[in-house]
This record gives sequence, C-alpha cells and structure tokens, in this order.
Amino acid sequence: MRRGQVEKVLVSALWGVGLLFLLGIVIFPFYYMIMASFKPALQLQAHPADLSLSWAQVTNFSAYVDVWNNQGIGRYFFNSAYVSVLTTLLTLSLATLGAYAVARLRFPGRGVMTKSILLVYMFPAIVIVIPLYVIFSKAGLRDSLNGLILVYLAQTLPVAIYMLDSYFRTLPKDLEEAGIIDGCSRFSVIWRITLPLSLPALASVALYTFMIAWNEFLFALLFLDNTKIMTLPRGIQTIANSIDLSPQLLMAAAVITTLPVIVLFLSFERFLVGGLTSGGVKG
Repeated sequence: MRRGQVEKVLVSALWGVGLLFLLGIVIFPFYYMIMASFKPALQLQAHPADLSLSWAQVTNFSAYVDVWNNQGIGRYFFNSAYVSVLTTLLTLSLATLGAYAVARLRFPGRGVMTKSILLVYMFPAIVIVIPLYVIFSKAGLRDSLNGLILVYLAQTLPVAIYMLDSYFRTLPKDLEEAGIIDGCSRFSVIWRITLPLSLPALASVALYTFMIAWNEFLFALLFLDNTKIMTLPRGIQTIANSIDLSPQLLMAAAVITTLPVIVLFLSFERFLVGGLTSGGVKG
C-alpha cells in the first residue's frame, strides 16, 4: 500500500472515530434521560450505571402520565407553547418589516440603526433584569405570560432583524422592481416576492426564536410567581425542589420539555434544505 493510500486510510479512520465520539457525547445524555424516565425509581437509584431497558419498561408510560397530570407539566407545557408560538409570530412579523426597511429603503439614521441593531447584546441579561422588574411591576405586567412575551420579544427581535437584513441584501432587486412596475404595492412585493424567496432565513429565525422562548429560564424565574402560568423551565425547577419527587418523574419531565424542540428542529431542517433551492433570477 502506497504512502498516500495509507494517509487516506488513517484520515478516514480518525474521522470515523471523531464522528463516533461526537455522536456519543451528544446522544448519550438524551439516551440516559429517556432510559431513566422509564426505569422504576428504586431500580434507578440502586443501579444508576445500568443502561439497559426491558420491553416491559419501554412500554410503561406511568411516569409520563403521572408527571403530566399530577405534577402540572401539562399546564406548564401549554403555557410554554403559548409564549413560544406568540413570541415567534410577533418576532417574525416585526423583524420582516424592520429588516426589509433597513435593507431596501433609504431614510435618515439608517446606517446608525444598522450598526447599532445588536447593541442590546453587549449587555448580559442579568444587567437589565432589575430595571425590567421594576418597570414591569409598576406597569402591572409582572407575573403574566404577556409580559414575559414582551421580554422575549426584546431579546429575539434584534438578532432576527440582523439575520433577515443580511439575507434580504442577497436577494436580487430585479424581481421586486418588476413587481412594482406590474402594479404591486410595497407590502404586496414583500408578501408575494420577498417572503417566498426568504423561506430559509425565515425558518432559521423562527427556530431560533422558538428555542429561546421555549428554553429561557432566568426571566421566567424572576417574573413568574403564580404556578398556574409558569412555563416549562420554571415549572420543572419548582417541582424539582420537591423532596418527594423521584428521579424518574424528573427525567420524564425533561423528556417532555426536550422532545418538541428536537421534532421542530428536524422538521425545519428538511424545510431549510428544500427552501435553499427555491427562488432566483432566470436568465
């Protein structure tokens, strides 16, 4: 075997080992979480390193039923869904209009706005917690899901505008100008031309926004006190402090929290691959 062939074999072997190692450290925590959610609490505490699962254990969803109905995870789930979906829709709507204005229109202060759009991310979230807490308390928005949506909107909107602005600048102006010549209004051009061509960017922004709102804990911890309106991260933290809660139930709650994000990501991944091949100028 020649030296070049030996090097290729070694590179392939190292690449395979690295890929297996990466998959292992990524998949193992999820597998252990799922495994622990099906095992009885006593068996899990007696043999925490036992990774095996029997068929009877896999088909036993008692921990999920218990944590959903009796621990309040079902209520927390729908609270998180309401906050995440509404935050995503508002962010996409406002970011689309704002990013299009920055990318296509000419107005005073456009350059300053473009450069300072991510200024909010220079400050850690903990820095703005106290001012927001005081403002929201006086405005009556604290301890409400709608107030939490406003906080998440302020978090996600700058990055969403930045991402869409960068993408809109790559789109050809010829199609938009042709639409205006054909009698379309500016909003009609955005709806009929710009948005269909921007599906990959919109999907990325939607996924980013949803994940931020779904997983956020700090603001939910400080702004939500009523157990009836807590989101999943806040609710899991509350039930995790219970002395009588078994690790099996806690792992089941973690699986319920993680699974929607995984499913959404896999679905958006297919959407992104299809959307990247659409649109363009012919000729």
